[in-house]
Amino acid sequence: MYPDHSHNVPVQRAVEVHQPTPYPPANVAPAPVVTVQPGTIPAVASIVLPDGRVVTGYAIEPARPEPVAAKSAVSRAAVNVALGGVGFLAVCGGLLLLTSFIAALTAFITQLIILAAVIFGGWIAVQIFSASGHQGGTTVNIRKATFKRNHFHG
Repeated sequence: MYPDHSHNVPVQRAVEVHQPTPYPPANVAPAPVVTVQPGTIPAVASIVLPDGRVVTGYAIEPARPEPVAAKSAVSRAAVNVALGGVGFLAVCGGLLLLTSFIAALTAFITQLIILAAVIFGGWIAVQIFSASGHQGGTTVNIRKATFKRNHFHG
């Protein structure tokens, strides 16, 4: 199966063949026949035929058909079609609600973006207009300034 990686001459190996051993058949004695007496002895009936002969024998009960399972008023195919229709309507309703939810979520996100733009724009406007009012003043960096006779020297 796998190549031999040795440099020696291949050795012939003995092959064993296993044959299945059949089991001898078991000697099974046939089961004894047990006669079962009926619980009640059926009544013997006698019938007089029109020609005057009398026939006597056991009454034979007519074969009763097995009880048929009660059929439902609605067929299984109709029930399956109805359930399929209900499932289809549920899926369609769910998709309708999903699209409504996505539209509402999109509108909400759009309003958040507009609100953020208005707030950020207002902040920028405040920065621009408040800085233009102080253009004539002097800006002093207090950490680097030295104080001498009420004058700041940078």
